[in-house]
Amino acid sequence: MSEKTHKEELASGERFAFGDNWRRFLALLTDDRINEAVNSLQSMLGETSLEGKSFLDIGNGSGLFSLAAKKLGARVHSFDYDPQSVACALELKRRYFESDPSWTIETGSVLDQGYLNSLGRFDIVYSWGVLHHTGDMWQALENVSDNVADEGKLFISLYNNQGGASRRWTLIKRVYNRLPQLLKLLFALLVYFPVELKSFLIQLLRGKPHHYFEYIRNYNLNRGMNWWRDKIDWIGGYPFEVSTPDEIFDFYHTKGYELIQLKTCMCGYGCNEFVFKKKPKTH
Repeated sequence: MSEKTHKEELASGERFAFGDNWRRFLALLTDDRINEAVNSLQSMLGETSLEGKSFLDIGNGSGLFSLAAKKLGARVHSFDYDPQSVACALELKRRYFESDPSWTIETGSVLDQGYLNSLGRFDIVYSWGVLHHTGDMWQALENVSDNVADEGKLFISLYNNQGGASRRWTLIKRVYNRLPQLLKLLFALLVYFPVELKSFLIQLLRGKPHHYFEYIRNYNLNRGMNWWRDKIDWIGGYPFEVSTPDEIFDFYHTKGYELIQLKTCMCGYGCNEFVFKKKPKTH
C-alpha cells in the first residue's frame, strides 16, 4: 500500500477520504469548539500554557488541534498524508494566524522515517486517532518516538482492541470504502442505525431518553468535535488497526517513557488516550 499514491489508495478503496470529511467539519467550526479543543489539550497535557514550547501535530486532520496549540502559545509544525487535511490546516492558519511564521504546515507521512528525521525533536508530539490509520501502526509508533525531546511529552490516541467486534468493524470499513460514492451515505446509515437505536433504548429503559439527545446536542464538548462527522470517520476510517492499553504501555515503557496520563474507553469501540513523558537518557 505504501508504494501507491494517496489518490490511488482512495480510488482503489484502500483508504478513507479523511481530508474530505474534515473539510466538511470546518464549515461547522465555532469559537466554542475551538475553546473545547484548547481545554482538551490543557487537561490531558496538564499544562495551562505552551508558551515557548514546540508542538508537532502528526496527521493534523482538520487542523483544529494545531490551532489549539497555537492559541496556547506553541511553535507548531503540522503535517498530514492527506492533501485535503493539509488544506484544512492551511485554511485555519489563514483565518487565525495568517502571517505567523511559527506555524508551518506540510504534506508528509509518519511512515517516512527520513521525513520525520528532518523535522527534529519537539517538546510535545501529538497524534490523535491517526497512527492506527496508517496501514502500519506499530512502525508508526516506532517512528514517532524519535521526534520527542528528552523530558518531552507524547500524546497519542489509538483504537481499542475489541477482539471479534474489531474484526467485524474492519470488514464494515472495507466495504464502505469500496462502495460507489452514492451508496456510502446509505450504507453508513444502515450500519449505524442499530448502534444508535441500542443507545436510545438503553436510556429509554432507564427512564431517561432525554440523556440520549443531550449527548448528541452537547457532543461539541467532546474535544470540540461534531457528532455526525465523527460517525462517518468511524464507519469509513480505513486502514484500521487496534491495540490494548497494556500493549501500548509496554511498547513505550521499553523505550524509556513514563505514562503520566491515561484515558481508556473501557470495553468500547472508541480510542484510548495516552500521554507519555520521555525520560532523559543516562550516560
